[in-house]
Amino acid sequence: MSDFNDFNNPQVAKLPKHLRQFIVEQHYEKYTPIDQAVWRYVMRQNYSYLKHVAYYPYIKGLQRAGLSIEYIPHLQTMNDNLGKIGWGAVTVDGFIPPSAFMEYQAYRVLVIAADIRQINHIEYTPAPDIIHESAGHAPIIADADYNSYLSYFGSIGAKAMFSSKDFELYEAIRSLSILKEAVDAPKEDIEKAEKQLQEISENMGEPSEMALLSRLHWWTVEYGLIGTLEDPKIYGAGLLSSIGESSSCMREDVKKLWYNIDTINYSYDITKPQPQLFVTETFQNLIDVLETFANTMAFRKGGTESIGKAIECKNPATAVYSSGLQVTGVFTDLGVDEHNNLTFIKTTGPSAIAVNNVQLEGHGKFYHKDGFSSPVGKLKGLARPLEALNAAELLDCGIQPDAEANLEFASGITVKGIVKNIHQHDGKTVMISFEDCTVKESNGNILFQPEWGTYDMAVGETIISVFNGAADKEAYEEITHISDKQTHKLVYDEQTQKLHAIYKTVRLIRENGTDYEQLPTLFETLKKEHQQDWLSVMEILEILYHKQLYPELEKEVRAYLELKAVNEPDHTKLITDGLHVIENPVTQLINEED
Repeated sequence: MSDFNDFNNPQVAKLPKHLRQFIVEQHYEKYTPIDQAVWRYVMRQNYSYLKHVAYYPYIKGLQRAGLSIEYIPHLQTMNDNLGKIGWGAVTVDGFIPPSAFMEYQAYRVLVIAADIRQINHIEYTPAPDIIHESAGHAPIIADADYNSYLSYFGSIGAKAMFSSKDFELYEAIRSLSILKEAVDAPKEDIEKAEKQLQEISENMGEPSEMALLSRLHWWTVEYGLIGTLEDPKIYGAGLLSSIGESSSCMREDVKKLWYNIDTINYSYDITKPQPQLFVTETFQNLIDVLETFANTMAFRKGGTESIGKAIECKNPATAVYSSGLQVTGVFTDLGVDEHNNLTFIKTTGPSAIAVNNVQLEGHGKFYHKDGFSSPVGKLKGLARPLEALNAAELLDCGIQPDAEANLEFASGITVKGIVKNIHQHDGKTVMISFEDCTVKESNGNILFQPEWGTYDMAVGETIISVFNGAADKEAYEEITHISDKQTHKLVYDEQTQKLHAIYKTVRLIRENGTDYEQLPTLFETLKKEHQQDWLSVMEILEILYHKQLYPELEKEVRAYLELKAVNEPDHTKLITDGLHVIENPVTQLINEED
């Protein structure tokens, strides 16, 4: 990606290669006049309602993030504005893997889905879209306590262990959301995808760290309330960007509970309105709860249980020895003693060795292509761990280059071979390489034999941390640059193109304050040729009402919309809410807020 566009934003410029691969161009020109009208409708609705229930001055937040009510935001404008508060933004294609999403947050970069919801999903879409990401997340980013929480959450979330079920769930959610937003997806395909998602959701087993963390993310970042149980305010982006749920969530029948560590026991369903919501008194409380949970995670605990999580994950993870050595790979086996302490660990397939998240030269996944295994623990009869021994003490144990060493661990594992290399880092021995080496368990079971080549033995008394993904991500991860395959050339039929032209004309009339005489003809065309449309008709009524033009036409347009609201249940609320905003204009409200 030599042509990587960082928008002159320092946070975006810092993104590593493995995160850049998800970025797609925004292609601003692909937004149609209908898309722009959908943005404007949702933003006017949001503002009209949210000024009472949002936690912060919504418009000021929008402006600080480079957003307006009138137009879908330009990524460059957002980056210019977010850069002033130490954040950035990039566009991606739909859902990206949760760990990547978390890592972007840790880098203080907002991930924004480039697409916008279709008009028939105007109230809510399960797919990520530019309304949710920018109108939901961006306006509150200016709050320093909140954005610290967001980036801290990202750094913890990026280390969270997955279960193999989580990967299946992510794939199922992604394919369903793509189908739901596709223009011509067959109904049976959607039903099949929904059924598959339901089956996976119902058979998740014990929730993984990532599953529990996503609950905390959901009940705060997406659906969080702040203040008191009696009078909470909205700060969660899912609520702020859903014109349906931002009002229904305040009803009595949606329970309001205090947000604390017990919240991780509440799962959620992305396809249904929430039965309860959680209220925090302060953003600091969010950080405290996160910290409490982080203390239970494998990256802070290490040990047998954490390697167990890595094995269940069935995807690359990293174990950190107490010496500082990091082993990355797909973990498949472990050994324990009678006290449940680890005696050895094993990966299968491409593995890599690193220290301080930097791969050791010559120890990448092509060299360790068949896996890696090594003892954990102290040598028998030695009080101090092997990693802490100085040169003289190593010599006493028979460990010196080009000499044969015969090591016995407290666990009974023996390592016998010719020492080739003693790798040290920060005054600690982290790895010893042997030629002509045999490794055996106390029961005689062979773990390594001479004909397999060089034996690299990791050194460390304990495993102090286990986390998701690779230690040196740049060196280990495949860069599968996905975005080139995405195409944004939607082909619209003639009928739709004509409708786009009407939307464009109505916008120009409104913005320029000229050519009002075209409105009667435009309304006639909409009635005859585009009966399914309601939004453009609504925009015509808005002009007539505010400019006090053609009173007879205004009456006719209003009656047409009211009839539609009665006869088309899908449009009832949208039309009623739209009429409310026309009569209680947003511009007035903005001035009140200032």
